[in-house]
Amino acid sequence: MESQIWKILVADDDPDDRAIIQEAMETLDAGKVLCFAENGEQALSILHTAWHPRHRPSLIILDLNMPRLNGTETLRQLKKDDRFNNIPVIIFSTSINPLEKEKCMTLGAHSYITKPVSLKESMDTAKAFLAFCS
Repeated sequence: MESQIWKILVADDDPDDRAIIQEAMETLDAGKVLCFAENGEQALSILHTAWHPRHRPSLIILDLNMPRLNGTETLRQLKKDDRFNNIPVIIFSTSINPLEKEKCMTLGAHSYITKPVSLKESMDTAKAFLAFCS
């Protein structure tokens, strides 16, 4: 993983969900902007390892329900760290629980997006993620 290429860190334990995001980005000719982690713990490790003041991700996307360190706990840790607390974080989940959404927003999430169920929704979501990279 070259830290100078990727701009979006995606933490999601579901390989199918990661593949859908990757495919949508590749369709938009933006596959190389992504870096994947399989859980929040791995996402934090990637951020700590790749951190450089002149290169920081434009966006962090967190699945809510992950093993080891879930999206809520990862968000909480990101917002406590001065290096990462200004990076927009989107919670990307299948959960439509309004209490979960409210909790994430209170913790500092930029937004809470329900995972897409159609190709069109996947493309729209990928375009929204790419908007953070410009």
